[in-house]
Amino acid sequence: MDNILNILEENSRYTNEEIAVMLDETPEFVAKRIAQLEKEGIIRGYKTIIDREKLSDNYVIALIELKVTPKRDLGFDEVAEKIAEYPEVEDVYLMSGVYDLALILTGKTFKDIALFVSQRLAVMDSVVSTATHFVLSQYKEKGIVMRGTQQDERGNASL
Repeated sequence: MDNILNILEENSRYTNEEIAVMLDETPEFVAKRIAQLEKEGIIRGYKTIIDREKLSDNYVIALIELKVTPKRDLGFDEVAEKIAEYPEVEDVYLMSGVYDLALILTGKTFKDIALFVSQRLAVMDSVVSTATHFVLSQYKEKGIVMRGTQQDERGNASL
């Protein structure tokens, strides 16, 4: 992978000047390369990782697995692209294994997620079945540790 991509993946807030120093290049070279990567669609966007547990906002994260009947000549693409258009859907993945698609959703309440599954996903022609898993605690996201190591107050027990 491109060294600039490695650096940006680690921290997209680095300036062109900082990246240039790291790579022993000029800021102009870095700016041109980043613009090229964006134009080619290799860099798709820049996103901030937020520790939502530290905010007062209510939110729920769910992992939803879907069994889907693929469409002739389109496979799973048509249903996956349709699902990806919903704003609640953060991620959509084609999977191997028992389920075909895996989705990551966010909502304000468990009921929001349940209604989305029952009223939008389950009623789609291609969707055969769903399995919804709610995230109880988040420890790491996109390589970023979301919680510091906490001391286990239970102590050691040995028999």
